[in-house]
Amino acid sequence: MLNVFRKKAQSTLIQGLVLMIAVVFVFWGVGSNMNKNRNSVATVNGEEISLKDFQRSYDRAVENMRNQFGGQIPPGLLEKMGIKQQVLGQLVQTELFRQGGKKMGITVSDLAVQKVVEKTPVFQKDGHFDLAFYKRVLSQNRLTPKSYENGLKADLLTQRVTGAIGSFTVVPDAAVNSFQAYSDEEIKLAFVTFNPVDFEDKVSVQEEELSAWFEKNKEKFRSDPQIRLKYLFFGFDEDAAGITLSDEDLRKQYEAEKSTFTTPEKRHARHILFKVTENDSEAVKAEKKKEAEKVLALAKQGKDFAKLAQEYSEGPTRESGGDLGIFSRGRMVPSFDDAVFTLKTGEVSDLVQTRFGYHIIKVEEIFPASTRSFDVVKDNLASSMKKQRARGLTFTRGTTAYEGIMRAGSLEKYGQLNHETIAETDFFTRSTPPKDVPADKKFLEKAFSLNQGELSSLIELPDGYAIIFVDERKTPALPTLADVREKAVAGFTKEKAVDLARKAADDFLALSREKKGIEGAAEGVKVTTTPFLKRSASAGKDLPPAQVIQEGFTLPWKEKLAKKSLKVGKVFYVYEVADRRLNSEGIDDARKKQIRERLLASSRRVLIQSWLTGMQEKAKIWTNDSFLK
Repeated sequence: MLNVFRKKAQSTLIQGLVLMIAVVFVFWGVGSNMNKNRNSVATVNGEEISLKDFQRSYDRAVENMRNQFGGQIPPGLLEKMGIKQQVLGQLVQTELFRQGGKKMGITVSDLAVQKVVEKTPVFQKDGHFDLAFYKRVLSQNRLTPKSYENGLKADLLTQRVTGAIGSFTVVPDAAVNSFQAYSDEEIKLAFVTFNPVDFEDKVSVQEEELSAWFEKNKEKFRSDPQIRLKYLFFGFDEDAAGITLSDEDLRKQYEAEKSTFTTPEKRHARHILFKVTENDSEAVKAEKKKEAEKVLALAKQGKDFAKLAQEYSEGPTRESGGDLGIFSRGRMVPSFDDAVFTLKTGEVSDLVQTRFGYHIIKVEEIFPASTRSFDVVKDNLASSMKKQRARGLTFTRGTTAYEGIMRAGSLEKYGQLNHETIAETDFFTRSTPPKDVPADKKFLEKAFSLNQGELSSLIELPDGYAIIFVDERKTPALPTLADVREKAVAGFTKEKAVDLARKAADDFLALSREKKGIEGAAEGVKVTTTPFLKRSASAGKDLPPAQVIQEGFTLPWKEKLAKKSLKVGKVFYVYEVADRRLNSEGIDDARKKQIRERLLASSRRVLIQSWLTGMQEKAKIWTNDSFLK
């Protein structure tokens, strides 16, 4: 219920415009931690952000992240991402919006909050607001109506403030036309590649030059550290082999872990999306909804849903007929999820609104939840149970051996006294371990961290425990040229081949400039000419890398030939713009409208960000660092 409540009840506001433009402010080093309210995590122009508000927001952020990771957050991730600092930054930002709104004379009445609460689906029963249910839902989530409504009021105020600031944004026709010309420009490239691999057979290896090169690069040929080990390994499988389990043991464990053998219900669905953003005007939203309702009527009449999606959908699945594939509950946003999992096979939904816009959904197939039977999982369950029970036995064997080594004074003496065979290796490097050595990264890391004559403690590995003794180490040494001549010649050749490829590219470019184009200088080299490309084009068959395409667009209209060869990876490219044009298809009203909305949204974000930055610079902000450690 908590997850549904937080996603549903707050998706419209808390995940609204403020989160779209949010830039987390972390204000350090402003003011002092002395003589401040110890129950506050920060103050903004004298207004406190209480520890209680911070803790509530932090708990919500942590739970949202936990849901994203399937219930368990990887260790250290919260600290690495600075979640506490992010939460505080958002609270400070909210307070700046509140103070800014107050100066503008923008307020939110209790009646406005009440209307939002009453329209929130999660607080409704049979389509109507239920006060008792509202209080129960809040109570289950450790919230009171007052605390929830205060938070809602802050969100509404933020929305109104950003709306008021954004309303000053204007996108002139000239900007739309310029952007259209920019995005619809197309070029045709002619290019020649110079790959160092093709020049390796042209490299002449002179002894004097090779020796000088080796002296500069000899560190690259320093040998890897080598060690020779003696070790004991105690495998779980050895102890597991002696464990017997009854059917009763296995059935009891099966019942305890039954949920892990259950596959949740899944559904195969398609959808048609009509995009609507938070920044769209009410008129635009109404127009989109009207268009969606027309297509919904066609879908309800039995028209081919996939074809309707290909014709009308504005989502990324349009080309595939709106196909979303097969998914389980929780993969989609809440309102979309709820609609999908209430439909029957072949049924079409009514309009479903999410933060992406309006959706029409059709369920193609339902895959019921299923649980693998005891007989199916019995063998795997027995294997895992035996291994789990064996861990304790194996650990006891390992610790007993370690204590015996300590008493004997050495691993070798322990082996002699207990008639224990000690495994031994020859010298090896970290990258070339012997086949008999436990194939585990942790084993090698520990072995190579020990000094010569040093014994490890008991090391836990995925398949057992180990005790390692480093019998001898070989220190990395600098070789002579004679020792690594073959490798040195190969390295020298590759480096010189790059120089030859670069020189060939530069010479070809100079000749192309002299001949007024690539074609005039193309004797003996292959020139590839692309079809017309847009800025968004990426590398492909008979196409150069994206960097070359983008560089082509940077050339002025009057210039065709590149100013210099371009290196991408180890390959050099010489290119020219063979032709250039604006999209011959032109631009229709729908495309122009889309461009205007995109530019308008971008301008609004820039304007709001500038306003926030100005508020921050003027504000007196203090943070209590001790709460963030």
